[in-house]
This record gives sequence, C-alpha cells and structure tokens, in this order.
Amino acid sequence: MKKILIISPHFPPSNLAAVHRSRLFAQHLPEFGWEPVILAVDEKYYEEKLDHQLSRLLPEGLQIEKVSAFPVTRPRLIGDLGLRAFRQLYKRARHIIKEQAIDFLYIPIPSFYVALLGRWLHASTGVKYGIDYIDPWVHRFPGSEKLFSRHWLSWKLASILEPIAIKKASLITGVAEGYYKGVQERNPELAPTCLFGAMPYGGEAADHLKVKELHTGPYLFQQSKGKIQLVYAGAMLPKAYRPLEAIMQAMAKAPSVFADLEIHFIGTGKTPNDPEGYNIRPMAEKYGLWEKVIFEYPARIPYLDVLIHLDAASGVFILGSTEPHYTPSKVYQAVLSQKPVLAVLHAQSTACEVLRNTGAGLVLPFEGEEGVDSISGIFPRIFQEYITFQQHFSPARVNYLLFDQFSAKSVTGQLAQLLNKITVA
Repeated sequence: MKKILIISPHFPPSNLAAVHRSRLFAQHLPEFGWEPVILAVDEKYYEEKLDHQLSRLLPEGLQIEKVSAFPVTRPRLIGDLGLRAFRQLYKRARHIIKEQAIDFLYIPIPSFYVALLGRWLHASTGVKYGIDYIDPWVHRFPGSEKLFSRHWLSWKLASILEPIAIKKASLITGVAEGYYKGVQERNPELAPTCLFGAMPYGGEAADHLKVKELHTGPYLFQQSKGKIQLVYAGAMLPKAYRPLEAIMQAMAKAPSVFADLEIHFIGTGKTPNDPEGYNIRPMAEKYGLWEKVIFEYPARIPYLDVLIHLDAASGVFILGSTEPHYTPSKVYQAVLSQKPVLAVLHAQSTACEVLRNTGAGLVLPFEGEEGVDSISGIFPRIFQEYITFQQHFSPARVNYLLFDQFSAKSVTGQLAQLLNKITVA
C-alpha cells in the first residue's frame, strides 16, 4: 500500500464536527490501496469537552501519532490548537515522513495555520501535499469590513498566509467546490500543477447501526406521539440567523399551522461546553415561540448521542446559510437517519440536490440575502406539505442507491483517485 499522513490536530475523542472528515477518510482509505497515518495533538491539550464514545468508531489498527502543545494561557492569547502545537506537529511529521516513506501529506483545515506545514514539509522532505478545505480560509465574516476589528485582522492575515501555504500544493480539495473556488480565482498559477476536487463529508451508515447497539434513548426531550418533533443538531452559522428569523416570523403569524410542531436545536450555543449559552432562545422568546415550538439545548453533546436523538425524532430539520457555498454536513446524517427531512437551504447548495434526488425530504430553497424575505410567506405552505410527506414517508422509498455516491466510502474513493493521479505523475 501507499502511505498517506493526515495531519489532524483535533481527532477523536475531540467532539468537534470536523474530526469526522479525517476519521472517515482513515476508515476507508485502505480499501483503495492507501494506508493512513494520523498525526494529532494529545487530547489533554483540547479545550472542548471530550467524546470518548467516538473511539468505538475508529478502525482497528489505525496508526495514530500524538504530540504535545503549548497550554492555553490566561488571559487566552492563543487558543488555536494548530498554532499551539505547530512546532511539535512539524517535528513529528518530518520524522514520520522520513522514517515511514510517506507518499503523500494531507492537511484538512481548520486549523488554518496547520496548512503552512505542507509547504515547509515539502521544502524539507520533498513530500507532495494537499489541503482540504472544510471551511473557506480567506473569508469575509460579518464585521470584517470594519478596520482593525477582530474579523478584519483574521481576513487580512488569511489573505497573507494562504498564498504561502498553497504555493507548492499538488492537491486542493473541499467539501464543496465553493469552499476552494476563491483559491482558484486568486491563484490562477496553480492550475498547471495542482489538482482540485470537491468531496462532501459523506454519510457513514455504520455509525447509525452502532446506535442500535447502544439500546438507549433520548435525554434532552421526551417523545410525544401527538407532536411532530424535529431535531436540528450542530452549530449555527452567522449567516443562518436571517433565514431562521424569517421562519419564526411565519410561525408567529400562523400559530395554528404550527401548533403540533416542536423543533429541538441541539449544540447551537455560543460555545461548545456552555449549557446556558443560548443563541436561539432570545429570538424564540421575541416571537413567543420559546418552549412552545422552539427548544434549545446549547451545549454540544456526544456524536452518538446526536444520532440517538435523530433516531427518536419524527424528522430532521436542516437550516442553511445565505452563502451559496455552504453545504451542511448534517444533511448526510439526516438521510441515513431514515427520518423525513425538512430543509431550508440556499438554492445553490449541493444539499438541495441530495435531498431532492434521493427523495429523503422537502426543500424550501431561497436565493441569497435577497431571497430570505420570501421564506416567511412560503414556509407555512411548505410545512403543511411536509406533514403530508411525513405521513407517507417510508425509508424504503428513499433512493439509497443514488445516495451511495455521497457515502463516506464513495467520497474516499474520489480522494484516492486524485491521490493516485498525483503519486503516479
């Protein structure tokens, strides 16, 4: 087998969503002739709450190397784990590349600073490297237009560092094309020497089968036969609040339409570990929906516990962003949960195609910022259609053969094809 080193500072038992990208690649790469080696930071240096259940999902025999990191100072000057462990990751990676004859180096980001390791390790060892965009790096967040603000400084720093990191890259991938499209536009000189590829997170059916073995139920809410209980699990993006508010406006204007609905927001808080860090509750209280239609549990819960709550729900709620590139990874969990999905998504999100073509759910599409205002008027009708859809829903009707192209195994196969092209060249 060829060998690939994946630098993933966060790895199980980290409960961050991004760890599943590296976990699933590591699980399936051997099926395509690539032996993965994971280089992570020791979990005692993580700031987030640990999820030890995730160890159950790691493939047997996976080689995981761990390094130390500088601790977080008080006051918190440097929190980014990749930055705190940058020197340690470089030294261990250089050793692994030389001692184990690594054929390719792959770096999922964020942490964005870790992308610089590719360039430096290429210079010191000659190894070819690639960067995987789980999030865009050079990105204008709300407030980045304000000079010398935190978001402005982040954007400026990213604009300086990204060209350095990618200059010698042989491969750039992302969970959707929009995540690296700007990289291509800003750096046209990469085209002759660098391959690009879009690969979604992908769904892993084996994760959902593991839930059945746990023989446990939800603990954040009780199942109610008289209610349509939908679960939204995962962080809220800054540009998802306007669509959410439009939905709540619709609910407030037509309370009788939504009388039997409950939407449970899980892990949507200001920080991963704060059970009181409500983000959704203030808006729900504003429209008189709190603990009637809208419920929020701000703290992040373990991954398998999320799947348990999806299994207990009537259906899954997916909310997109006003940014067209955003493709929620939770859509793949939603389809594999075998529950009917109700989604409000940007019309250009690839998640729309996934849900429509597989028949796994209904989608209310909108076109960017200007299309958000239309959501309020359309959502009551879409919800009534969803009630009918749910009543007739059966997992047997979902086109899982079509969904197979979005499975974690299939996605990993796409990565392997790109790796083979690069290492044969």
